[in-house]
Amino acid sequence: MSRWYEAHLGVLPVPASYDQAPWQQAAGPTVFAPFARDTEYFGRAAQAWMVNFRVRDLDAMIQQLRSAGIEVVPDQEQYPNGRFARLHDPEGNPIELWEPAS
Repeated sequence: MSRWYEAHLGVLPVPASYDQAPWQQAAGPTVFAPFARDTEYFGRAAQAWMVNFRVRDLDAMIQQLRSAGIEVVPDQEQYPNGRFARLHDPEGNPIELWEPAS
């Protein structure tokens, strides 16, 4: 899983030593949004969380992932806070990509 997240989303694995730097993200907005226990938003009852990555260019990211054979479903609605797309990692965990409104 670590290799998949690194190859497709740029998330570096946990450092093997204290001499290595951990993965860092660019400064920008971060949202923590707990959902109700019985939400159906994540796709299945056993799923209680989802990673949401902020991206600079949603269209380019979608194209990059699709070129790697990963199914990505863009949300067609333009929200006041930006645009979104959803994909799943190899274990079926949902991931959302978010391009904040400028």
